[in-house]
Amino acid sequence: MSKFKKALVTGSAGLVGHEMVKLLCEEGWKVYGLDYDVRAYMFGEHASTFVTAKHDMNTYSNFTQLSVDIRDRKGIEHVFKTYGGFDFIVHAAASPAHEWSTNNALEDFDINAVGTMNIVEAYRQWSSDAVFVYVSSSKIAGDSVNTLPLIEMPTRFDLPMGHEYYWGVDEEFCRIDGSGKSLFGNSKSCGDLTCQEYARYFNLPIGIFRPVCISGSAHKGDKLHGFLAYVVKCVAEGMTYTTNSKFGKQLRDNIHAIDLCRAFYEFYKNPKKDGIYTIGAGRLSCCSVIEALHDAEEILNKKVIIEHSQEERKFDHLWCVYSSNKFKKDFPNWKIEYDRKTLIKEVCSPYLH
Repeated sequence: MSKFKKALVTGSAGLVGHEMVKLLCEEGWKVYGLDYDVRAYMFGEHASTFVTAKHDMNTYSNFTQLSVDIRDRKGIEHVFKTYGGFDFIVHAAASPAHEWSTNNALEDFDINAVGTMNIVEAYRQWSSDAVFVYVSSSKIAGDSVNTLPLIEMPTRFDLPMGHEYYWGVDEEFCRIDGSGKSLFGNSKSCGDLTCQEYARYFNLPIGIFRPVCISGSAHKGDKLHGFLAYVVKCVAEGMTYTTNSKFGKQLRDNIHAIDLCRAFYEFYKNPKKDGIYTIGAGRLSCCSVIEALHDAEEILNKKVIIEHSQEERKFDHLWCVYSSNKFKKDFPNWKIEYDRKTLIKEVCSPYLH
């Protein structure tokens, strides 16, 4: 019998996967990671996660990196049969980009919907004693947040103080029906619903987490994905930043990947039925695009060129702040460590000398 607890992390070289690997390895787990570096294919070599995977393999002797595509059903079966049973599974691999999904609809669906089905069915067949976490998305609720009475302010859209959702929308508000999601939101919804059904039908300990924007210094920012990382990259490298209509006043909730992974770990230690959570840093770490650009300018002591496009991003969120009250009630030991200032400073840190 192995003395190690074993974990499987999909998307292990990505932002969330890397932080999960780091957390579990430092806790003494034997960790297996699946990553096929699809990000390099989607966004270009500059967005490749190969360096992160290599770093983790060289750093942690208790980490094994496996180059397996989650769309490869036979490959996934082999992983579970060969390296399982696992005690903990975190499914973070995904096609993550709104715009990319529009022009690559079949691939996006295969990764987010079919890939998730492959993972969760292998879990049921060969590791059903494990606790399972699915990294979902705020996009499953679509643009329903735009129905709120938002006020346009000089640098952001926001709710009036005192509104019931000022501190963030909750699970009851974030329903799947009746909103525009994007094709990415649709494929993530399929994964979300699949995991819900497996939890209820097969009585499996599955947690579903729906963050807004996730960030951290390990993020490989690109124009199509990686809000804060791409903002900082534009400022640091003297690139022009082009807003998508609304003059960059869209407000976003930004949670550090390690805060999110700590939440996953709390769920592992005491999984709850109906473990479906909106989760974010809320008012501690939210900012608009324009505010993020100004923050990065101040930290890096550089000016950025901003161009305002009138191109409308279909089903864009004008405001998206998520409440974590349900999760905090279930897991009172969890708290946000990274506020807005601390998070943006860390994202800027690779450019500071």
